[in-house]
Amino acid sequence: MNTPYYLICFLAAMVLTVVYLFVWSKNYDSHITMIFVLIPVINFGHMQLAQATNLEAALNAYKITVIGGCFLQMIFMLTVFSLCRIRLNHWIRLFFMIASSLIFLSALTIGDKDWYYKQAWLEQRGETYQLIKEYGVMHSFFYLLVIIYFLMSLGAIIYSFFRKNQISRKILFLLFLPEVVCMVSFFGGRRLFPEIELLTASYVFVQLIYLAIVYRISLYDVVETVAVSMAETGNAGFVTFDLNRCYLGSNETAKEILPELNELTVDLSLKRNAVLWNLISPRLDDFETHPENAAENHFLYEKDEKIYLFQIQWLLGGKRKRGYQIFIEDDTTDQAYIKLLDGYNTDLQHQVTEKTAHIVEMHDNLVLSMATMVESRDNSTGGHIRRTSEGVRMLIDAMKSLPQPPEGYPMNEEFCRNLIKAAPMHDLGKIAVDDAILRKPGRFTPEEFEKMKTHAAEGARIVHEILKSTDDLSFHVIAENVAHYHHERWDGSGYPDQLKQTEIPPEARIMAVADVYDALVSKRVYKESMSFEKANTIIMEGMGSQFDPALEPVYLAAKPNLEVYYSKE
Repeated sequence: MNTPYYLICFLAAMVLTVVYLFVWSKNYDSHITMIFVLIPVINFGHMQLAQATNLEAALNAYKITVIGGCFLQMIFMLTVFSLCRIRLNHWIRLFFMIASSLIFLSALTIGDKDWYYKQAWLEQRGETYQLIKEYGVMHSFFYLLVIIYFLMSLGAIIYSFFRKNQISRKILFLLFLPEVVCMVSFFGGRRLFPEIELLTASYVFVQLIYLAIVYRISLYDVVETVAVSMAETGNAGFVTFDLNRCYLGSNETAKEILPELNELTVDLSLKRNAVLWNLISPRLDDFETHPENAAENHFLYEKDEKIYLFQIQWLLGGKRKRGYQIFIEDDTTDQAYIKLLDGYNTDLQHQVTEKTAHIVEMHDNLVLSMATMVESRDNSTGGHIRRTSEGVRMLIDAMKSLPQPPEGYPMNEEFCRNLIKAAPMHDLGKIAVDDAILRKPGRFTPEEFEKMKTHAAEGARIVHEILKSTDDLSFHVIAENVAHYHHERWDGSGYPDQLKQTEIPPEARIMAVADVYDALVSKRVYKESMSFEKANTIIMEGMGSQFDPALEPVYLAAKPNLEVYYSKE
């Protein structure tokens, strides 16, 4: 009996669908999701058909399998058009939907009408039963429609290969494979393997191919996300390559500066353009050899009386290095400043100060933008970064107002300024927390909370990587400590390192008060906002257990301003 074959195909389809759900991203094409939903259903129908011992059960199972020909092949075609960025007229889409639906509805009449099958019966062959059919007119239309879907998909792939150099060649090849495999299985499977329906195994193969496709799409999502961010910053150019120096994409500004980019094809080597290869490849070699050396990750390029600054960074997908990203900025004005060195030392000093302030401002904005991007993934903490930063500032102001600051807190101007600037970075580690947990609309399970707790140590690592090249060591240390230890408790029961009392850096102790206060008085998806009175009771009860008791007078001094601020939120 062939039942184990169909059972294995069904179970494999289910497992691959679960895998897809785990890697799913909102940026994935919705047609791909439909493919992973339909294939287990279709393979279930084939499994039921293989087990059927009477005509009624066989026909009911067969009606499920017809979904594959009527709708799955159509979705394959729509997926190809979507990923090839070819717009299909909505009237054409509507026509195909109606045609597929009519054929499917006619298939549902099997046993009552002769539209799809004139007649059907079960024939026993050894220990198995096989459904024997005499085809009707709608079955002929069914074959015709499947062929049309295949030819349209094939045409879109061929057209994109020759006419659209911004479409990934690897994705085009991957799209071609399931089309051909399904057609061979659909029309020749019974001839090759008379005892089984080869199409069920082919559908499992299709799922594997589409998992490879979404893996590639995840890389382009990284590129597209950065490209959108760069587009919003104004006139900055942006170009990306994978680790093999194959072109991934660029924005319009980069193409205006380097028109040769228009000649490159996505996923093909930079070597195909000698001008770009000679300009960029040696710089990538230097960067790859000495990625920590600031002198190796940027260079100047002169064109049309302008000077452009090229800056090279790793293109990261999660924690993995996926390629290189090059940012291009018009640096003509800044280079003009440098030329004034010999004759205008006084003016130069002023310009350098302005430039330094501009760089610091850009750095601060970048940090805040990264923190805001992380927060945008979290359903429950909207505005948390802004509010906690303001809370830290109020606690610092209150500490300054006291006749005698708490012992162990360095109340110099540099410490205060750096702590306020570092506050937005305290939750950067949440970028490493899975969306399913971070965006969960409710309280965490113990297992989910353990995963959420990793954001503290991960945040410290990310802050360290961001700031490791900075000259401001004091800010680096404070920012890293704030991210790492803001969930530690005075009694040693916090996380991630169970530090206690003065083992916890002073900046993290201050951050903890602002963080918890905001969590109490702000509305979250799993709770309503708490009254100031109740929040105050909890904070005061935590002095000496959760918080440094020396911060009690600081908190009490800041409390009126905190309540006024949160009343306006």
